[in-house]
Amino acid sequence: MVGSTPDSEAMLLAAIYVAALRSYGFAAHAETAADPVAKLDSGAFTVVPAFTGQMLQTLQPDASVRSDAQVYRAIVSALPEGIAAGDYTTAAEDKPALVVTQSTAKAWGGGDLSELPSHCRGLLVGRVAGAHTPAAVGPCRLPAPREFRNDATMFAALRAGQLVAAWTTTADPDIPADLIMLTDGKPALIRAENIVPLYRRNALTERQLLAVNEVAGVLDTTALIGMRRQVAAGADPAAVAAGWLAEHPLGR
Repeated sequence: MVGSTPDSEAMLLAAIYVAALRSYGFAAHAETAADPVAKLDSGAFTVVPAFTGQMLQTLQPDASVRSDAQVYRAIVSALPEGIAAGDYTTAAEDKPALVVTQSTAKAWGGGDLSELPSHCRGLLVGRVAGAHTPAAVGPCRLPAPREFRNDATMFAALRAGQLVAAWTTTADPDIPADLIMLTDGKPALIRAENIVPLYRRNALTERQLLAVNEVAGVLDTTALIGMRRQVAAGADPAAVAAGWLAEHPLGR
């Protein structure tokens, strides 16, 4: 049993792990719950995909680590006794990211996030209402963001010069091609959000765990964006995940 929250993006991740298990010949299906990790802890779910940074925020709200590996290690050490973490997707992430216009990127000398703290003073930033975004980028404490009802209105405000930067995420399928996503280099300025399968200890066979872990070596951000775009257009998450896995078989 693979569990997730009922939103489309979480259901897509669950569908990917269901497809992975089925590709190895195991019966698997997905179910949703308001708190899938609690269901995992109780034994109702066996596998729950999660984002590393979000999970760390839940387990250790005061943690300060940001890099992929540091966040993963912190999760592993903080999980409840009966829950373990499988391999995380080193090439697939969906962490907060800032986009700017091409003219802003040129004025800042490039598209690197490390340029932002030098332009912190008076920075006008937007985000979609309900989004969780960092309060700071490196030494730059950001002002309260202006909120918008959706991506389209926010990106229009960015183009119109009403904003300097806009919050999105690295796997958002709706980022316009004419905008520049600022690249977070090393050391990271924004906490990692890689995909990690959480599972109940001693509930998976060695081969089932292999199937779950092999997703980490195949899934990347580009594929995640493509699948999210299909789901946003109305496609069934299970069909999208199965189609992707058919094109990227595990264990090859």
